[in-house]
Amino acid sequence: MIEKEKIEAALNEIRPALQADGGNVEFVDANDAGVVLVRLQGACAGCPSATMTLKMGIERTLMERVPGVTAVQAIM
Repeated sequence: MIEKEKIEAALNEIRPALQADGGNVEFVDANDAGVVLVRLQGACAGCPSATMTLKMGIERTLMERVPGVTAVQAIM
C-alpha cells in the first residue's frame, strides 16, 4: 500500500514550480498497482507541455521519493 502522506509530501515539493507558471497539481488517488492519479489544475490543465511535466517532473519525483509508485496518470 502506498502511503498517501508521502505522495502529498512529494507533491508539495513540486507545487512551487507549477504555481510559478500559474498551475498546480491535486492528488486524487493511488491504486494497489502503484498508479497515482492526479489532476492538473490552472495553466497546467491546458498546457501543451503538460505531458512532459507529468512524466518528467511529477512521475519521476514520485517514483524517486515514494516506494511503490509505478506510474502517474492525469485525469480530468
